[in-house]
Amino acid sequence: MKILYAIQGTGNGHISRARDIIPSLQRYGTVDVLVSGIQADVNLGFPVKYKCKGMGFIFGKKGGVDIYQTLKKTDFRNFFKEVMDLPVQNYDMVFNDFEPVASWACALKHKPSIGLSHQAAVISENAPLPDKSDSFGRFVLKNYAPVSKSYGFHFERYNDSTFTPVIRQEIRNLTPENHGHYTVYLPAYDDKRLIQFLSNFKDTRWEVFSKHNKQSTKIDNIKISPVNNSAFMTSLSNCEGFLCGAGFEGPAEALHLGKKVLAIPMKNQYEQHCNAASLSNLGVPTISSIKPKHISTVNDWIINSNNINVNYPDMTDIILDNAIEHYYEEHASYSVPKTILNIF
Repeated sequence: MKILYAIQGTGNGHISRARDIIPSLQRYGTVDVLVSGIQADVNLGFPVKYKCKGMGFIFGKKGGVDIYQTLKKTDFRNFFKEVMDLPVQNYDMVFNDFEPVASWACALKHKPSIGLSHQAAVISENAPLPDKSDSFGRFVLKNYAPVSKSYGFHFERYNDSTFTPVIRQEIRNLTPENHGHYTVYLPAYDDKRLIQFLSNFKDTRWEVFSKHNKQSTKIDNIKISPVNNSAFMTSLSNCEGFLCGAGFEGPAEALHLGKKVLAIPMKNQYEQHCNAASLSNLGVPTISSIKPKHISTVNDWIINSNNINVNYPDMTDIILDNAIEHYYEEHASYSVPKTILNIF
């Protein structure tokens, strides 16, 4: 069997998940990988056959997605060319983790595709929603990378098509300890803002992993290092708590390791606000920014908060076996939804 696996390359979560999904897919045949987007710091560890620009999101430095830079760097003419040039018809099956080039290529060429993404779970039935609605954000999640069948991953199972997180084997193989420091990964904030905020907690050792710094430095109780997968895993495995954005894989890995988590959803990122709602349901504290008004909440988290028990079994093979079985039962009757074609 010849399989195409398309991965969104913006951020680290999709790449981290793919490191475990690819070997599972390889049980069925040859797997070609497509990655589109930019800003991932984690090495995939497998050959990439198709490297596309796609349509990614650009992180800002003030706590959110930089809408201006995102639009500025999106070449829609090139995106359409990538869609039309991608030979999805040459594959027996196409799996997609919120990746738009392969998704739209399949839609326009009437090729069924299977979604394996966190985003599918975020918009699924019974998934928690933030207090503030965002019609445009929800529209983007539904139509950015449409698929014919989807399987979602979330912090909890909310329905039959939602599963608990894919925790990469590198994390499962760790033996967590508590060395007393706090690991920080907030890529939407620059180092200056983080240092200013974290300096309010002088008795706490912070290990910050930064997208905005290429060299390690230390300022009082704050150590700043460039993002490195091995160093990050060591820090996370040995930390007392994890201060992070309200992404998916990062908080899920920390919870799996038994670490207490405090999450800050990115501005202009509806998915992260949905994640924050889900994390809050678990008992994980969240704040909206690193402004001074949140100092007391962070301080309380440091002093009083405890870790939350979760159970994230390794179900990757089972999920893919189920997806492939259902694909061959259903793909013959596949037709592209008109609402999808009308968007182009």
